[in-house]
Amino acid sequence: MADENQPIEEATEEVVPTQNTTEEAKPELVETPQDDNKPNVSPDEFLANFDWQNYEEGIEAVEDGMLKEFEKLVAENFVDTQGSDVVHGKVIHMTDREAIIDINAKSEGVISLNEFRYNPDLKVGDMVEVMIDTREDKTGQLILSHRKARTIMAWDRVNAAHDSQEVVTGFVKCRTKGGMIVDVFGIEAFLPGSQIDVKPIRDYDQYVNKNMEFKIVKINHEFKNVVVSHKALIEADIEVQKKEIIAQLEKGQVLEGTVKNITSYGVFIDLGGVDGLVHITDLSWNRINHPSEILEVEQQLNVVILDFDDDKSRIQLGVKQLTQHPWEAIGDTMKEGDPIKGKVTVIADYGAFVEVAPGVEGLVHVSEMSWSTHLRSAQDFVKVGDEVETVILNLDLEERKMSLGIKQLTQDPWTDITIKYPLGSKHTGMVRNYTNFGVFVELEEGIDGLIYISDLSWTKKVKHPSEVVTVGQELDVIVLELDVEGRKLSLGHKQTTDNPWEKYAKNYAEGSVHELALTEIVDKGATIVLNDDITAFVPGRHLDKQDGTKLSKGETAEFKVIEFNKDFKRVVMSHAAVYKGVEADNVKTAKRKMSDNVEKSTLGDLDALADLKRKMGGDA
Repeated sequence: MADENQPIEEATEEVVPTQNTTEEAKPELVETPQDDNKPNVSPDEFLANFDWQNYEEGIEAVEDGMLKEFEKLVAENFVDTQGSDVVHGKVIHMTDREAIIDINAKSEGVISLNEFRYNPDLKVGDMVEVMIDTREDKTGQLILSHRKARTIMAWDRVNAAHDSQEVVTGFVKCRTKGGMIVDVFGIEAFLPGSQIDVKPIRDYDQYVNKNMEFKIVKINHEFKNVVVSHKALIEADIEVQKKEIIAQLEKGQVLEGTVKNITSYGVFIDLGGVDGLVHITDLSWNRINHPSEILEVEQQLNVVILDFDDDKSRIQLGVKQLTQHPWEAIGDTMKEGDPIKGKVTVIADYGAFVEVAPGVEGLVHVSEMSWSTHLRSAQDFVKVGDEVETVILNLDLEERKMSLGIKQLTQDPWTDITIKYPLGSKHTGMVRNYTNFGVFVELEEGIDGLIYISDLSWTKKVKHPSEVVTVGQELDVIVLELDVEGRKLSLGHKQTTDNPWEKYAKNYAEGSVHELALTEIVDKGATIVLNDDITAFVPGRHLDKQDGTKLSKGETAEFKVIEFNKDFKRVVMSHAAVYKGVEADNVKTAKRKMSDNVEKSTLGDLDALADLKRKMGGDA
């Protein structure tokens, strides 16, 4: 066959066979006249004997049928290196850096192995897509590009894979913000971090430079963006497993699971495609503050199915139910009245929970912490973690309830109350609090007494205890009444001092007159401060002076005590009674003098009077 690279001008004009100086001598081709009756020559024989040069010079004619067959063979067996179409080539050799590709051209092409990073399993004999990148470089080498060919074909493949939900293989190139960059069919697609796996990923680098299977979940044709997901494949597999597992679920069934996630309220367990929740109260018979105290992520453990909804989408699991309930192990080891030690686990305002055995707790109500009648918060007595000694007050194994007490370990202070606090005895206590009607005073822990408002002061009219005392103040008291059965103690404060009204009753006795100044003009009268304890009241009509005017504030005058009541702490005075009282005294004096004169009359006086009467009668 003639060398198709040989220049045309080297052909001779004579129709003689030509020799290829660089290759083997080609066979002679003798022109034969066209004969329609001559049998057709096979394409291979025709190609072997065809002289292209003679054909170009018009020396040798070719039948139309054979020419068309020739063109067909050329199109099928040779690649046009001047075109820009994607062609398929075969890997015929590989070096450390390059792959030699046969595309049925004059020579083989070369492609850098960097373009096959996504396919580390590339081997001799594999068919690959390529494009002509450079027909001849400076060394005459044909340079091909697999990357360009893949890019041209990629969008068609990506769209087809997205439409058919086909699983594709991609090469994870590198990390990026929020996820990974994946080479899919030569296109850089985005793999969000949330779509790598069904569980949170902490180390993204473990996936770099690896091939993974993906589903194309989103395509943005405007911005040429592709989003892929590996998680979608896992979820599809899990969904199949989930249906199989759900179909077999039964209450009471024990399964092995893996801790998937830990929250403050419980733990999510992976049962092999199906998630269940172990509430914190179902993790342990012992009280725990957070599930992380006893479990960690990825930990394997057995769980029991407690309950699930109709479609079994919400599964409630338990761990503690796999072991015996601690209350069942108590037996006869505990009974009411037994002293027992425990550890404070939880504190509330109403009391504290004490763990007396693993998983067994009792409640110490705040009222059982102290003999004091002043209920306070449990935090005033104990704190979490304290080791305390208690007494079992009530034990109900069926209800799994236990009441404990602390104050019972000490003697009840009311036991010998009559000895320590007899009637009339004087003591010092602390004001705990007060109400409108009185003051509560604590004599000792558990012993409180009440001072009624009327027993606070001999002289002051107390409207509210806060006018006299303050909380926390120490106060002297006298025991006035004692009710042992009712655990009530009546106290008095004013009784610790003498009643000053006994003395004032003599100083300001009714009828006594005192020269005083009006302190204040008030409604319906005026007031006069006699001393620190006593303020007297002067009614309005008793403010009249002898001349008919009224006394004014600060004016000094004489006042008479017209009423003194020590029980009601009441003193009433009058100025008018002073001068009206003088006039009354004068009348009394005159009458008394007349009476005295009559008593001094003698019989002689009577005679004289008789004589006088006679004279008067005679005159008459």
